[in-house]
Amino acid sequence: MPPTATLPDTPFGDGPAQHGEAGAAVHYRALENLYAAAPINRLFASRLAIPGRGRARIEFEVDERVYHAAGAAHGTIYFKMLDDAAFYAANSLVSDRFLLTTGFNLHFTAPVRAGKVVAEGRWVSGKRRVFVAEANLIDATGEEIGRGTGTFMRSRIALSGLPGYAVPES
Repeated sequence: MPPTATLPDTPFGDGPAQHGEAGAAVHYRALENLYAAAPINRLFASRLAIPGRGRARIEFEVDERVYHAAGAAHGTIYFKMLDDAAFYAANSLVSDRFLLTTGFNLHFTAPVRAGKVVAEGRWVSGKRRVFVAEANLIDATGEEIGRGTGTFMRSRIALSGLPGYAVPES
């Protein structure tokens, strides 16, 4: 069972908790759009969803284009999806600033060769400047294939100044 954490009442800065559920939902959709707009994500068939405060889910497809020499997904894929899921779980709590990854511990638990993989991110702690979040990777059979914990720090980069941070039009 995943650990539970008490979410901060009010994030540092102009956060979603100060704007109610509707404001938080707008922030989550804007973060999803930011993920989709990032140039790196043109290389991966993946999709981010933020279902609520302190949580993020990324679904992606693994195929031979991302294999290492022994015929399974390269660790780069594990890191990318674990880092992104943990990052967006943490950044869901902060709507004024972009967070930066300052450290990430990664554990490989099984190889994956092909198919759908899901990265689930969860905020663990931190309320102001530094946040800790964790993520795990689950393959199409439901087996855990990796897990990680990251530390994320508020940057000076305003989310509102990033071209991808916008609510997609319906």
